[in-house]
Amino acid sequence: MPNSPVCIDASVVVALVTAEAQSEQALALWSDWMQRDIRVAAPALLQYEVTSALWRKAVRGRMSVPDARRALHEALSLDIELISQSDLCPRSFDLAARFNRPAAYDTCYLAVAEMLGGEFWTADHKLYNAVSEGFPRTRLLRD
Repeated sequence: MPNSPVCIDASVVVALVTAEAQSEQALALWSDWMQRDIRVAAPALLQYEVTSALWRKAVRGRMSVPDARRALHEALSLDIELISQSDLCPRSFDLAARFNRPAAYDTCYLAVAEMLGGEFWTADHKLYNAVSEGFPRTRLLRD
């Protein structure tokens, strides 16, 4: 789907704003999407997941608190459309049941991708392995 919208999860955003193994690929994809004016979206919970992930990095000593705060500011400034439609919740619930996921927040991203008719991008190998066969528009950000 060359010009279809994409949905990205927090793992991709964190790779965009911090030094991760997948950062180079994340930056190349982001640049390509922006050049082609691709609609990038995510459920509104993306902001909270990114905040939590960056805080965890700071608490674990992987980055300083000021650097984590700067990364958060950068993440929140990205051109990502945040979707907060209430009908995502029942669909996310159904997708969590379908894929036997222990938490439904991951499937909110699938629900957004499905709603937009686009791809879902993640750097989370476990999530990718759990859903990619049944949700073929899932793409894995690789090292």
